[in-house]
Amino acid sequence: MIKRIFDIIFSFLGLILLLPLLLLIALLIKLESKGSLFYLQTRVGKHNKDFKIFKFRTMFVGSDQKGLLTLGDRDPRITKTGFFLRKYKLDELPQLINVFIGNMSFVGPRPEVRKYVNYYSQEDLIILSVKPGITDYASIVYRNEAELLKGVNNPEQFYIETIMPEKIKWNKKYINSHNLLTDFKIIFKTIQIIIS
Repeated sequence: MIKRIFDIIFSFLGLILLLPLLLLIALLIKLESKGSLFYLQTRVGKHNKDFKIFKFRTMFVGSDQKGLLTLGDRDPRITKTGFFLRKYKLDELPQLINVFIGNMSFVGPRPEVRKYVNYYSQEDLIILSVKPGITDYASIVYRNEAELLKGVNNPEQFYIETIMPEKIKWNKKYINSHNLLTDFKIIFKTIQIIIS
């Protein structure tokens, strides 16, 4: 209950305080390429239920049909504005809407698309017992995921067989030991990484 109150208050304050920045980003996206401001993707949330995650659109329209994984910072599907937004994680800011309406939290396992959740074992489904978050342990450890995927022959296979099992381990660690103090530590570490 305390976590939900924290999420509501700070997501609302975040949306209000960041409104000028959000409007500037929206303008830059519209000036550079055709398409919507937001990229709404179906992800799997708490209790294995699908929901729409909000992100600023960083790719040219239709790019997601060429693959779900981003390969390197210079993936040609990414717009110039999109590259900047991804570098500083600004494309994730609209997820404050998800936090406010209640299908995400500030901290929790990053939500996967259904395709990858289908690889979860019965044990792994414990990850779906909590709300997904904007950031988590795995986001910190795999902050350079796109670059890792760019350097392998079969990115999807590498993600499924190498990266995803490690993310699952980190997610289980969070579920087994999470509290407000842990959440604050993860938020602080995430901010540190973005700044540095």
